[in-house]
Amino acid sequence: MTGTRAAGPLLLGVRHHGPGSARAVRAALDTADPRAVLIEGPPEGDALLPLAADEEMRPPVALLAHAVDDPGRAAFWPFAEFSPEWVAIRWALARDVPVRFIDLPAAHSLAMEADDASQEEPDARPVPVDPIRVLAETAGYDDPERWWEDVVEHRVPGSGEAAGPLAAFAALGEAMTALREAYGDGGHPRDAVREAYMRIQIRTAKKEFGDDFAVVCGAWHVPALLTRTTLTADRALLKGLPKAKAELTWVPWTHRRLARHSGYGAGIESPGWYEHLFAAPDRPIERWMTKVAGLLRDEDRFVSSAHAIEAVRLAETLAAMRGRPLAGLSETTDAVRAVMCEGSDVPLALVHDRLVVGTTLGEVPDTAPAVPLQRDLTRQQRTLRLKPEADERETELDLRKETDASRSRLLHRLRLLGIAWGEPATGRGSTGTFRESWRLRWEPELYVRVAEAGVWGTTVLSAATVRAESDALTATALAEVTALAEHCLLADLPDALPVVMRALADRAALDSDVGHLADALPALARTLRYGDVRATDTTALGEVAAGLAERICVGLPPACTGLDAEGAEALRRQVDGVHTAIGLLAGAVPSSADGLRTRWRAVLHKLTVRDTVAGVIRGRAARLLLDDGHLDQDAAARLMGLALSPGTPPADAAAWIEGFVGGAAGGGMLLVHDERLLALVDSWLTAVPADTFTDVLPLLRRTFSAYEGGVRRTLGDLVRRGPAPAGATGTGSPAGAGATAPGFGPVLDAARADAVVPVLRLLLGLDERPATAPAHHDDTPLGETA
Repeated sequence: MTGTRAAGPLLLGVRHHGPGSARAVRAALDTADPRAVLIEGPPEGDALLPLAADEEMRPPVALLAHAVDDPGRAAFWPFAEFSPEWVAIRWALARDVPVRFIDLPAAHSLAMEADDASQEEPDARPVPVDPIRVLAETAGYDDPERWWEDVVEHRVPGSGEAAGPLAAFAALGEAMTALREAYGDGGHPRDAVREAYMRIQIRTAKKEFGDDFAVVCGAWHVPALLTRTTLTADRALLKGLPKAKAELTWVPWTHRRLARHSGYGAGIESPGWYEHLFAAPDRPIERWMTKVAGLLRDEDRFVSSAHAIEAVRLAETLAAMRGRPLAGLSETTDAVRAVMCEGSDVPLALVHDRLVVGTTLGEVPDTAPAVPLQRDLTRQQRTLRLKPEADERETELDLRKETDASRSRLLHRLRLLGIAWGEPATGRGSTGTFRESWRLRWEPELYVRVAEAGVWGTTVLSAATVRAESDALTATALAEVTALAEHCLLADLPDALPVVMRALADRAALDSDVGHLADALPALARTLRYGDVRATDTTALGEVAAGLAERICVGLPPACTGLDAEGAEALRRQVDGVHTAIGLLAGAVPSSADGLRTRWRAVLHKLTVRDTVAGVIRGRAARLLLDDGHLDQDAAARLMGLALSPGTPPADAAAWIEGFVGGAAGGGMLLVHDERLLALVDSWLTAVPADTFTDVLPLLRRTFSAYEGGVRRTLGDLVRRGPAPAGATGTGSPAGAGATAPGFGPVLDAARADAVVPVLRLLLGLDERPATAPAHHDDTPLGETA
């Protein structure tokens, strides 16, 4: 019987990751003191169970099983501190009681998962029944988590239960029996096979221990394990199951991955809250509010002890008003929102993420099995003091420091292997060659990616080298090879670079598409730049890059004609990339610097005057020349006047404007400081016929909406003032004789200009603060001076 020792083994049906179930399991095992404990889990993990007693094992952790021939095919069995199965394992190990897993072997489940994925359409799979939700709705609750809290989590052990700690298991077993009678397998067709295997293991245990053993499994399975079947019938269900060779180990897990929103089938809504309920020896609400107050204080929010006390009172009052035995998560959340967050959901979201769900990352001992690549990665993480963390964090690396340079190499090598622990981010120093910014976050699934990458080598360096060489030989696009060359330089893979360079030279020689060449050149230019920072010999790479640049200069003008709007925009982005790349190449390949720059300027000049070239490209070419000082503002104004002349279709004119002042840094300020250009745009815009205005409006909106708010306001003010007086110039043009642009004085007011110099010197730290200046720090008493 479930939860009783009258006949048969002790079946303890639980909710996975339920602290109430965990406490009840511990109490039931203490009362029954069985000779053995059987746990729902893969039998291949039996050899790993003793590690659960290791002092360095800190939940949440998970058993990871992966197919040897396909490491990407993997499965996890997570355990938290408050998981009933974990409590049972620790109870047995502490008392030297045999403990075993009895679920279907991972060798079968991994193979069956692969068969299901290949044969069954996702939409055709039955929708699984959520037994907790069904029971909650039957009891009149609209929230299954609230029902579970009321009937299980808020029960106080020993509070007058007639049958002691086993009563809850008996009641839950009866409820599950009724559900199985109504719903059958509940949309879990594989359960019949799993339960047949578990029944066979229970029969085996009976031969060894009689009925003096306990079984801890999901409550859903209890009715099936009590069903009387024959050994022959159970074996028949297992006959012919697919099988794959599997390896298992322990890996760290996170509370975030235990949460239901992560996609975990047995997930719960609030792992952090459940951990608190399980760990708190008494007064859980008071202790919870103290945690919340501490978190909010750490975020510089004013939360006093009085706030915490009032939040506890409000949570208890809400529980009484709602007829609940104790305040639950909903009451504490409402109280925190009202008292500590002043009604705002913004700080409450932080509480939910950091405490209700939690950010705990477990730990496993070094003695746990691991693939050689994982061991090498762990060693490097410790050497470089780069600890995996569940929380996302940003870190900046100074590549002039050996430790930071080694961290950079490790992260780039892992990216090349498909292990996305870190992603490059935009930081305050990320624009320089000596600094990198990274966004780091370790997810448990990365252990699977490490196992997959183990086929390439036993160390991160060797695996990344072999992977880069393989990718170079199988790449089909030139841009793929140039990107790979960049990765090799960043990851410092000198042995892979010759293979990549040969592939690059071969692809570059065969590819005549200007778009492909333009896509490839920026990565090559960056590679040369990074190679210089890392003191890498990139002579051969520079020759290939210079050759690509020459071919682009020849083929670009013809490629810019006959394009639709989408193609023109794509080529405009490529022109930007090539322009930046040639600037980098000029410094990296000095022998061809002057020739490259001259030829590229000639190409841009050619693009600005060809009517057959798309407007957005003509406009961008003019802007690039203007920014580099190879086109004066008078010439730019003439080109704009031609592009916006009455004979030009409005759509083409709008495209020219977008290319000239849109998408490029400082486009708005160019119009602010040269009112001739602004006047040309304004005159053209007011002359656009009404029937075509709506056609050009999206282009104009896209162009001008990219400007900062202050720039847009300034442009609006300048337009409202009207055109500048005849002969006037903007502040960016040579000053006309006696001419004044609106908003500016006729001559420099030297006295007013000099007045700001002392303030600027003080801000820049060039002068000491005057001794008599009053102090403005909050911690300086009134009347004191600095």
